[in-house]
Amino acid sequence: MYKQYGWLVALAGLLFGCAGQPSGEPVDLGSTERVSRLFAYPNNCSVVCYRDWTLEQTVQHYLRQSLERDGYGTARVEVERSGDRVYARFSGTPAGYERPLHQLLDSGELAYQGASRLNRDGKWQYDWYFFLPLGMALENRRSVELLHFPPDYSLTQAQDYLRSSTTDRWAELLTVNGVPVAQTPAYQTIIDIAPIAAPASAGSTLEGVYDYFSDYQQRMVKELSAGNGGASLPMVAFGSPVRNWVQQRYGVPLAVLGLGQIAPAPGRTVAVLGANHPSYIWYAADPSNYGGNQQKADQAGLEVMGQDLSAACWQADMGQNPGADSSAVLEGCTQKWLVSDRQQTCELFYTSIRHLTPTQAQAKCSSADDAVARH
Repeated sequence: MYKQYGWLVALAGLLFGCAGQPSGEPVDLGSTERVSRLFAYPNNCSVVCYRDWTLEQTVQHYLRQSLERDGYGTARVEVERSGDRVYARFSGTPAGYERPLHQLLDSGELAYQGASRLNRDGKWQYDWYFFLPLGMALENRRSVELLHFPPDYSLTQAQDYLRSSTTDRWAELLTVNGVPVAQTPAYQTIIDIAPIAAPASAGSTLEGVYDYFSDYQQRMVKELSAGNGGASLPMVAFGSPVRNWVQQRYGVPLAVLGLGQIAPAPGRTVAVLGANHPSYIWYAADPSNYGGNQQKADQAGLEVMGQDLSAACWQADMGQNPGADSSAVLEGCTQKWLVSDRQQTCELFYTSIRHLTPTQAQAKCSSADDAVARH
């Protein structure tokens, strides 16, 4: 009888595998309560759910994003619940793929504790959502992006941490600098210093909450800045709140296109570049900030465009070769976009920000006296 039972179990396992289901060891993600809070479940429900997904479907959605962004397009994951525990089962992934996932969730517990303290102190806002950087590349990262906070619609509408005007624009700049479109997510592993999805207008309010997330921030920087083999990954700090945070936390002042080194772990340093916020260019190039003067607005936008292209160039080059001389790479990138290729910088500004046709942009830039400010 036992032999027959064993044979049936083996046959069932074979059939299970033949059905194309993941057959790896189950990965325990924690209790239903834990997984629900760390995956912000339900992501987009207000009486009626925008996407009426179960907890298992929600978790599986983000884990599949991670597989794709790690470059494991043929790998699979299934999520199931057993009692009060939630499990993920991967197939087609390297051994140990669950380790960075556990690291993220453990770090997320620190973020949740900070958010809970923030709420107890009466500082949490009704239109804020706790949101960890889910769906990022877990293993094959090329660089790390330090940002302020994710927009609320990335959670409630897109359920995609990389779906926003900010990340979309920066991905375009990375592709201009030679990163294939399919690989841009590997360069855009994000650490938001406030793990709170909020409306765009919440920026000034969120600047007062950083200390609640200190443990989370430091752990994320320490873990995500370490690439495969222990090499440090390049990091870009976007926007003045984040650059100020780097100075306060690590004692390293960063101007736009300013380069520094931080030490997130003993004996390991990370090159960090200061940059504009990816969305800053739309403010800088707004004629209403210059009394309606279009020429001044264009000049300001062109300057920011050159800075942004230079920063994306540094990120792309350092991501491909983390051991390169970061200062020399930055010098080469600024020389390219602010001097030798400033005609292309100008044309990219007018096509992507002013929405001119390539022909119109070429004519506009050919007649400009000083398309891009030199630095």
